[in-house]
Amino acid sequence: MTDEQPDISVPPMLEFLRPKRTGRVLVVFKKGTTAEDQHQILERSFPSRAAQTANASAGNGQKAARSLPVDQGGEIRLFKSLGVGLVTPDRSTGMAAVQGILSQAEEVIEARPEYYLYAIAAHVDDSQRTWGLDATGVVDCPFTGKGIKVAILDTGVDRRHPDFAGRTIVEKLFVDASSLTDVVGHGTHCAGTAVGPRSPGVVAPGYGCAPDAELYVGKVLNDAGFAEEGSVAEGIEWATEQGCHVISLSLGREVRPGEKPTPFYERLGKTALDMGCLIVAASGNNSERTSGSIAPVSEPANSPSIMAVGAVDPTLRIAFFSNGAVNPAGGSLDIVAPGTSVFSSFIAPKDYEILMGTSMACPHVAGVAALWAESDPALRGQALWDALVASAKPIGLPKRDGGAGLVQAPTKGAGMARVPTV
Repeated sequence: MTDEQPDISVPPMLEFLRPKRTGRVLVVFKKGTTAEDQHQILERSFPSRAAQTANASAGNGQKAARSLPVDQGGEIRLFKSLGVGLVTPDRSTGMAAVQGILSQAEEVIEARPEYYLYAIAAHVDDSQRTWGLDATGVVDCPFTGKGIKVAILDTGVDRRHPDFAGRTIVEKLFVDASSLTDVVGHGTHCAGTAVGPRSPGVVAPGYGCAPDAELYVGKVLNDAGFAEEGSVAEGIEWATEQGCHVISLSLGREVRPGEKPTPFYERLGKTALDMGCLIVAASGNNSERTSGSIAPVSEPANSPSIMAVGAVDPTLRIAFFSNGAVNPAGGSLDIVAPGTSVFSSFIAPKDYEILMGTSMACPHVAGVAALWAESDPALRGQALWDALVASAKPIGLPKRDGGAGLVQAPTKGAGMARVPTV
């Protein structure tokens, strides 16, 4: 239920759209707030429900049932393991009123409008082959991601692709009115980079970082390439509950200069780290560096507890479109990866495509993270983050553009003993 639909006359993966509200409200609770208290707080946002509760209590002298019917379409959704919630206002209340009611609750850290998120722009490149596996040291890495669970939360994956045939894929759909399979190509391309085949095949060169990782695919973006933030939260909740070690998010929304990171994504990122899961996200493609314009890191990559990934080209220069850490209020750039001339899997009938974007850089980091996670069982959550940052290769970029440097795969015998502390 929304009060504003995005204009999808231009596919979102080709043009990054300005932030648009869905008409729902996201809520972040203080740590320690019980699920029952969270539920009761959300119910207070519906005056009609509150009145029903009071009337029922007055009528029988007992506390009314926790779940009373909501008039005129209002709904609530709790993400219990994450400590966040989502409210769809009823028609008699409206979004602003719900947000105001929830903001007054002592247990609420944040109550804000929910926005649409989009597959971060990917553009067809005219180069001939990928170079990322060489630059990141994957080609010489003895690890393959075996035993590590990697979640790609995106537009889905084309499981009919020849390079995914016969492979076990755990899938779940989180958006309405969409098929489970990928009809956009964005998710299939990202999945291929992260966990596709590393060895050359009959048709294509090797292009995957962690070919033996266990692939979890959450379709959180619909068949037009966008979705509400609640769908992404559901996907993160699912992936962490499935025990995934790495989550890759090549999606987001543009943020304004000076805009602070939201507590919503900081809660999701920090909770995932505490559960032994690292979330990596594309920094966004809103810059036009050839004319001197550098856009701030997009949301959710701008959260301090989500690893923000920028893109570099084959000369190891920052890609002209890659966003940077320009917001003084937050939004660091943590690491960079190959983001131009990236060859990977795609939907039929092409099967393969060469694309560019921070969307292509992000799964490089996710795949390399799986290699580090296999190399040492101690590398989980924050320890995995630290290993990636400590082992990154300096390439002469300022921290604003390159973070710690270019992501690097572990060498034989790598592990915590081989990674300097940061």
